[in-house]
Amino acid sequence: MRVVAGSARSIVLETPAGNNTRPTTDRIKETLFNILMPYVPGSIVLDLFAGSGGLGIECLSRGAEFATFVDAYRPASECIKHNLAKTHFNNKSEMLIMDFENALSNLKRLGRKYDLVILDPPYDKGLEFSALRIMADYDLLAEDALVVVETSKEHDPEEFINLGFSIKKIKDYKSNRHYFLEK
Repeated sequence: MRVVAGSARSIVLETPAGNNTRPTTDRIKETLFNILMPYVPGSIVLDLFAGSGGLGIECLSRGAEFATFVDAYRPASECIKHNLAKTHFNNKSEMLIMDFENALSNLKRLGRKYDLVILDPPYDKGLEFSALRIMADYDLLAEDALVVVETSKEHDPEEFINLGFSIKKIKDYKSNRHYFLEK
């Protein structure tokens, strides 16, 4: 896995060993960022369930102002720290090694607002709905924020609408899907 474009282009990123994370392939990352490019420059990014941090790092490489990375899985967190150091984005980022509920509570306390949120939780456990509900309740989304949620293809989008989000776009891949949501 590597950074596809921007200031850190072609830097190879570490990924945690095992099956606890699903690193986004370069091909999907390129497709995803072709859609996201209008939102990235100057944005404040939240990479929730960050895994290796590849998507948040791609945002920083393409001109995001700052990124918060959240992952409770210690090997993933260590990987993110290493990747941030390797890409020289330590000064434009922060890492929260905790579960998403506690992380979102801390971010609320700090008064954070995010322009772009990337949610890539374990599939089919409903964690994306819990995270979206908390973010909306805590007012963590900036006006006109975009939320990207990665799910399995079997995912029912109705719950996003029930939470007060509109679906701006859906992008299907071979085995997964990205929803682009606005509040």
